[in-house]
Amino acid sequence: MDGMEFFQLSAGKWRSQRTTHHLAFRRAETGESEINVATLAADHPQVVEICRLHQVEPSKAAGGALVSWQGTMAWDRSEEENHTGSTVMVIVPDQDNPRQGRLLRERGYAEIVPVAGRYLIDDEDALVLLTEYETMSSEERFCFVSSDVRMRTSTVKRFGGFSTASLCVETRIGSDLDDERRETLVPQQAQDVLAVRQFQSSLGW
Repeated sequence: MDGMEFFQLSAGKWRSQRTTHHLAFRRAETGESEINVATLAADHPQVVEICRLHQVEPSKAAGGALVSWQGTMAWDRSEEENHTGSTVMVIVPDQDNPRQGRLLRERGYAEIVPVAGRYLIDDEDALVLLTEYETMSSEERFCFVSSDVRMRTSTVKRFGGFSTASLCVETRIGSDLDDERRETLVPQQAQDVLAVRQFQSSLGW
């Protein structure tokens, strides 16, 4: 599997249930969101635009994805706290290994600025995104439990010492798991995966 194949498997609408741990304060916060993923061909105008934004030759891109989301978090205190947005991500694979390379974004996971990071497909065919910002770094890992269930772990480490870690269970909207049974089925599937692969603090629209 390569980066674009992972994007293609992720295409569609997802319902995400998220727990974020604020490690410095020893507190956890829950949230929910709906995520829409659409793949973009290598010659799509938005892919070309992002390449030019990062001064990368567009012909080197394998394609990309347009991701949009709308959600809420438990600590929201007003309608002004907005968890709605979108971003374009572009895959630029290494010439000698399409399972890793550069990931270009018009906005980052931890900061709302254009950012270029690294991606890799690990030995379990999970997508790992590594991004360095001016004041922090983030690591995200996406893996499929099944074709209709994804798990996402992520960490954000701020250079001042504060860190957050998140775990998301995402079910495909319209699948058999997207009904009243998901509250009982999805956590059990998550436990099955975590029993095999110990969760490490790693925090990704």
